[in-house]
Parts: sequence; C-alpha cells; structure tokens
Amino acid sequence: MPQLNPNPWFLIMLLSWLTFSTILQPKLLSFTPTNPPSTKTTTTPKHPSWNWPWT
Repeated sequence: MPQLNPNPWFLIMLLSWLTFSTILQPKLLSFTPTNPPSTKTTTTPKHPSWNWPWT
C-alpha cells in the first residue's frame, strides 16, 4: 500500500511547516489589528429580577 509510505509526504509536510514558520508567520504577525482591544472596563447593568407567579 503506497499510501502508508511516509517518505515523500513527511518531507513535504516538514518543508511546508518550515516555510510557514519562517516566511509567512512573521509577515502575518506584522499586521496591526483593525480593532485593537480597549482597556475600558465593562459594567453589567443591574436588572430587577422577574416576579414569577409560581414561586
């Protein structure tokens, strides 16, 4: 069964990961995000609880 032979596929996988790690990843990480996270604290509004007739 030639599908189980890892010789050519392991090298292709290894080279693709090395390409991604060395070339593509620094290029992608250099982009600035369009919506940077804000340091504003969020407060949750206090809502009155429901008065259920069966409780």
